[in-house]
Parts: sequence; structure tokens; C-alpha cells
Amino acid sequence: MRDVSLWRGLLGLEKTVLERVEFDEEAEVVVAHVRPVKRQRGRCGVCRRRSPGYDAGPGRRRWRALDLGTIQALLEADMPRVRCRVHGVVVAAVPWARHDAGHTYAFDDQVAWLATQASKSTVTELMRIAWRTVGSIIARVWADVEVAHDRFAGLRRIGIDEISYKKGHKYLMVVVDHDARRLVWAAPGRTSATVNEFFDLLGEQRCTLITHVSADGADFIDTIVAARCPAAVRVADPFHIVKWATDALDEVRRGAWNDARKQARREPKRGRGRPPADAPPRPGSELAKGLGGARYSLWKNPENLTEKQQTKLAWIATTDPKLYRAYLLKEGLRVVFRLPYHQASEALDRWISWARRCRIPAFVKLQKSVVKHRHRILAAIEHNLSNGLIESTNTKIRLITRMAFGFKSAEALIAMAMLSLGGHRPALPGRN
Repeated sequence: MRDVSLWRGLLGLEKTVLERVEFDEEAEVVVAHVRPVKRQRGRCGVCRRRSPGYDAGPGRRRWRALDLGTIQALLEADMPRVRCRVHGVVVAAVPWARHDAGHTYAFDDQVAWLATQASKSTVTELMRIAWRTVGSIIARVWADVEVAHDRFAGLRRIGIDEISYKKGHKYLMVVVDHDARRLVWAAPGRTSATVNEFFDLLGEQRCTLITHVSADGADFIDTIVAARCPAAVRVADPFHIVKWATDALDEVRRGAWNDARKQARREPKRGRGRPPADAPPRPGSELAKGLGGARYSLWKNPENLTEKQQTKLAWIATTDPKLYRAYLLKEGLRVVFRLPYHQASEALDRWISWARRCRIPAFVKLQKSVVKHRHRILAAIEHNLSNGLIESTNTKIRLITRMAFGFKSAEALIAMAMLSLGGHRPALPGRN
């Protein structure tokens, strides 16, 4: 193998003329002087159309290539400018790097692969770059992937949800494909404009092909889906519906606990030391103490309760019938989602009737929301569809968010999430 061919293979060069290679002993870097082959010259750096030359540009510049063992490698070349009929005067394209990038294709691809596989410190230490630079590289790589692949192709059943990614009420709106089980779109914000942005990208023709849309109980999402995808079945996520019941139960528990604490404050205080055997009972204090540790006994599913939590639940049933009735209402709604469709419809109506006359304000209010979303709840049972996949995706995005601290924009976080969860993970350079 000739030296030129060897160097081109080591540096990952294609459609490039290698003029010479130098070793800078002082900086301990290898500098390869290169130029594009004749057919690759005089092209717009943005669209890569052939364009007339404009000037010689700012002179020569360098690009970072993959390290050669422990030694850094750089490419150096002229940077002429061309006049594109679409983009105006821009720097000419080069075959070894993306437009306006300071790293080669191979370097960018390896950084993107590492970012989806390794920790933040591993990427920055191994590649010898700042974490903010990683964010810029990921955004560039995802932009190329997005151009090469139609991520909206074949969408039929989708799930929509939002996730907090930063303090200060910063949210991402997330869309997943239930059939391909992948993330297809994400954007900052959780407003009607954000959801409409997705359907604008999808297009009117593809909107008519959507058959099912699952979401939480947000009215603005339901309204937009009804307008943009009128033929789609709108499904209410069972997880969120049961969460509403859990929140209502917790509201009742907190009210009972606060009432017990108020009663305990009105009881006479005891002196120091062990109380005498004939001391009067202190029901308020005992009740407040017991309810203080009852949260998880009420929240957890009955089949997952420990022996101690089962004892706590039995104690609640005898000491606070109202709170125990609220617990049964929560469990009754959860059971509805386990029934076949023909049984669930009747069971849901019975639950609504029970909640309407239970005389517990939190559940009387909840049944109004359940009545409002009744057809969507039954659709979730009939089609066996939920936002479980999107909740799993959100959990993975939260892990990615912890890595993405230091990125200057949400776009870099979204690009990292799309590369990791969108079904188009980058490959290592030189691998098939």
C-alpha cells in the first residue's frame, strides 16, 4: 500500500487530494494538507450546487480529524468562497466536513455515537472537546439524518405528551410512534402552537392517515387532534386517569391528617416522662401519627403491599371510613381498565354513579372529568392503547437531560434524544 493511500485511510478521506503530511513536534500534532478533487470544487457549502467562484476567502483553515493513537490529527486546506444563486456568497463545500463545522465527518460521527452510548466525562475526555461542542456536533449529525430519512413515514398510531426538561417551567412536547416504538418528534413548549407545529410538519394528507392518538387529559391537545385528524380515535391514557384518582385520594388523606393534627393541638399537653397508666387516651395524636405514614399504603396497588402496609390499610378501614372509601374508589377506577370492553363500559358507569353520591368532594369533582372523557377512556380499553410507551420514552429523555446539562439550547437536547430514541442511532466510522 502506498503512503498516500495509507494516510487517506487513516484520516478517513474521500474525494480528496492529499498534498503532503507534516508532523509538528512542538504542538505534537499531525497536519495533513489537502484539497478537494476537481469535481468537488466550486460548490455551495449549504446546498452543494455548482457555483461560480467569488474570492479566495479568509485563507487557509484547519479541521480536527480523529486522533492517530495518542496524537491529534488536523486537516488544512484553502477556504475559497462561491456565489450561490440561492444562498448568496458562502464558503465553498469540502468533501471531508459539514458546512461551517470545525471537525471532519468521521470525528462528528464518532462523537455522536459516543454521546448516545457513554457518559459525559467519557466523551469529553476521550475526544478532547468541551461538552458544549458535543451539543453542536450532535445537532449537525441529526440534521443530516433528518434529511436522509422520512421519520413521519408510516405513522398510524401516535402518542402525545409533555415532559419538563429544565427549571422554570421549561417543557418539551413529545410524539412517539406506537407501532415502531420510537420517538418521532419533539419541540420546546407545551402550548397549542407547539402541537399545531407537529401537525403542520406532518401535512394534511398524512394527518388523514392517523388512526389513533393517545394523550393525557389536556383539553387543548384533544381539541387540536379533533380538528387536524378528524378520523382518528382519541384515546385517554389510563395511567393519567388513575393518577387523577390517586391525586384525589391524596387530597382526602391530607385533609384527614390536618383534621387529626388540629384535634391533637386541642388536647391537653402531657408533662415529661412516661405517661401514667391511668392517663386518658389521646385519639387526635394517635390518628395524626398513623395517617402521617399511610401515604404509600394508600398509593400502592393491593398486590404490591407489604405485610406492614396491609396492616396499616386495615387500621385505616376501622379508624377513618371516609378515607378508606376514597381508597376503594381509587381502586375501583383502576379495576375498570383491567376488564374486557363489554364489561368495562358498565363498570365505568357504576363507578361514576358511586363517585357522584360518595359525598367526598375530591371524587365528586373527579367523576365530572371522567364523564367528560368517558368515550376516550373506553377507547383506550377497546383498542388496548395507552401512553405507557411515551412514559417510558419520557423516562429515557430525563436520563438524557441529565447528560445534556451544559448544552446551550434545547435543540441539542432534542437532537440527542432523537439520535438515541428515534431509531437512527449513529454508527461508528468504518463500521457497516
